Amino acid sequence: MKNITLKIDEETYRKARVRAAETGTSVSAVVRKYLSHFASGEENDAHARRVESLRQLYARADARATPRKRPVKPLSRDEIYSERLR
Repeated sequence: MKNITLKIDEETYRKARVRAAETGTSVSAVVRKYLSHFASGEENDAHARRVESLRQLYARADARATPRKRPVKPLSRDEIYSERLR
């Protein structure tokens, strides 16, 4: 295994150590796992899957939307709060 040296500000390192300890691991293990995913391109694949899922969600929402024959008139402030004032 190859050793590497990183420069990280103290606050970031402190927070990383605490978070790693909370999850029962070490900062080295977290960095090793991240670099492994980064090198394999898995993070790009996961991002592409999330983007595609969102695209499909928006497409389904657009398909369910009912087209209107005329534009919707925006409500005035009084109309918006009229039920609260009753």
